[in-house]
Amino acid sequence: MKKILAIFLAVSCFAQSTFAQDDEIRPAAIGISFILNDYTTPQRIRSSSLSKVFRDNQWAKIGDVAPGAAISYFKGLHKYIDFSSTLAGSFTKDAIDPAKNNRSEGFLLELDAAANFKMVPESFWTQPYIIAGLGASMYKGKYFGAFLSPGLGWKLNLFDETQIFLTSQYRIPVTKETSNYHFFNQLGFAQRLSEPKPKVIPPPPAPEDTDKDGVPDTEDKCPTVPGLAKYNGCPIPDTDKDGINDEEDKCPTVPGLAKYNGCPIPDTDKDGINDEEDKCPTVAGLARYAGCPIPDTDKDGINDEEDKCPTVPGVKENQGCPAVKEEVVKKINFAAENIYFASGKHTLLSKSFKGLNEVAEILKAEPELKMAIDGHTDNTGKADKNQTLSENRANAVKAYLVSKGVSESQLTSAGHGQDVPVADNKTPAGRQKNRRVELKPSYF
Repeated sequence: MKKILAIFLAVSCFAQSTFAQDDEIRPAAIGISFILNDYTTPQRIRSSSLSKVFRDNQWAKIGDVAPGAAISYFKGLHKYIDFSSTLAGSFTKDAIDPAKNNRSEGFLLELDAAANFKMVPESFWTQPYIIAGLGASMYKGKYFGAFLSPGLGWKLNLFDETQIFLTSQYRIPVTKETSNYHFFNQLGFAQRLSEPKPKVIPPPPAPEDTDKDGVPDTEDKCPTVPGLAKYNGCPIPDTDKDGINDEEDKCPTVPGLAKYNGCPIPDTDKDGINDEEDKCPTVAGLARYAGCPIPDTDKDGINDEEDKCPTVPGVKENQGCPAVKEEVVKKINFAAENIYFASGKHTLLSKSFKGLNEVAEILKAEPELKMAIDGHTDNTGKADKNQTLSENRANAVKAYLVSKGVSESQLTSAGHGQDVPVADNKTPAGRQKNRRVELKPSYF
């Protein structure tokens, strides 16, 4: 029996009514209904959960609900949207917080307005719909409240004048002090207010002009497609198949867009990037810069892709970086020539500090300036120990400068051992020159 009922409902939803329906929009109608206000079930759901109510079958019994009556007004706004308004009255003791009501019964008057969103238009036997509404209530003549009223509804058309409707709304209080959560269930019938219009059956199409374009089939080269006489009954052609007919297309042989009168999106600067995607439409550029030229952030005439100091103006000879000032180079070189360590160790001697202090002040004054610290030794002793010693001495200079407030990011250090001599290691003077720390300032 349940399967038969389900099949009947499905067919009724999607089978169009054979009664005269001149319009798919619902005509104005007045309805009366029997209502049941259920405060018990929402209270159980809110105190436990919907799944528990389902599992334990805790739905309100007939004795727990408040019966009443309602009058409704319906009017179609769109083929899939109806307006409805309902005035309902019932006697209940649960309309507000029991602590305020003292569990005494009183008269509840509710008025709501809603939009009913239908799955199918009026030309079908029945319409399931979703309800979205809001309303106001008055309880015992002194408690005034407001609520939201989402829900579900179903309507069955009987002939063209009468409908049966069934709704269930979950009324959610906006003013919780003067209103309470409840299910508003409604069963009733509605009567349309105006006489149905007879269905007008259009006359059959004239056999001599199938597509109704005014060109007889005997002269129509496109008899099933409306067209124009000047094209022998065919539509205006669209040579480039861009959806814009040739009479309105300024580029009829090249696909384009309506906003450009049928022509492609222009590329004003001819850089291969159309103007809609080109942030510099009048200047040729590259796709990776959204159609703009390669930027030159520091405005030094060297673009950022070739500029090793893109945020600091420089010169081409120095790869876009500034040239280090001559007096700065002299001070740094002087400091480098006066760096001294304990013999065979990487401990800085105090007579090195004056020059290194000046270097530290220079680097702190110019945060963009970088400096490479390279340690070297002579060839006395084993090569691996010389390599370690050169690294440790370079790191010692770096650590000293950092201790004086220089940012570590400005400094790099490396040891080269005995591999890069600047003098002959066969003489004491040459070996002394090879035992050195070089300081190389640059902006990259």
